[in-house]
Amino acid sequence: MSTRQLFMEDAYRKSAPATVLRLTDEGGVVLDASLFYAQGGGQPGDSGTLDWDGGRLTVATTVKGETGEIILVPAEPAGLPPVGATVEQRLDWDRRFAHMRVHTALHLLSVVIPLPVTGGAIGAEKGRLDFDMPEAPDDKLIVQGQLNALIDRDLPVTEEWITDEELDANPGLVKTMSVQPPRGSGRVRLVRIGEGKGQVDLQPCGGTHVKSTGEIGKVTLGKIEKKGRQNRRVSVILAE
Repeated sequence: MSTRQLFMEDAYRKSAPATVLRLTDEGGVVLDASLFYAQGGGQPGDSGTLDWDGGRLTVATTVKGETGEIILVPAEPAGLPPVGATVEQRLDWDRRFAHMRVHTALHLLSVVIPLPVTGGAIGAEKGRLDFDMPEAPDDKLIVQGQLNALIDRDLPVTEEWITDEELDANPGLVKTMSVQPPRGSGRVRLVRIGEGKGQVDLQPCGGTHVKSTGEIGKVTLGKIEKKGRQNRRVSVILAE
């Protein structure tokens, strides 16, 4: 049974009720509707708390289970809510919002460095993309300036859905060589930055993002590292 993904419906929602569907053999909690993003696509799973009548559980992370389940992983062995109980989910919002800012910034990084992406990771303070880039940019500060210029334009970040077949007909939408868009449900989510003639990016993504690029704030680029013969790792660091 798949879990309703509340984080896809509203990435800014900080709390929500849910019902416990089952407990896993490893001590995880499966809800009918999850506010917590499950780890995937380079973005960490969300953390936070579950509260119910007579108990509280600290959620360390969130992972994907089989058949579309989302599993909340406790921070430490503790009493679990009973199956059928109503719980209140509360996100570690500051951490989630930082992930949203970094994730959106990485989409923009793939705009200013228009090369195939071979890997990536998202954190609460910084993120990185690995590019199929035989030679590093001549001037890192130029790339940094281009990235901050896109952020400063305060471009809207929106989504739309297409079918698997539509994605197959437009393979150029996929920038990542290492992570393929989630399939199987019959449709794929696209994240768009900008609109109309002002559109700068459109690519498949199942992560959480800010509503506009201005929410990212200023960023700096870390050291551009060589990772293999043709790969370069570029890190984006939030200013605050």
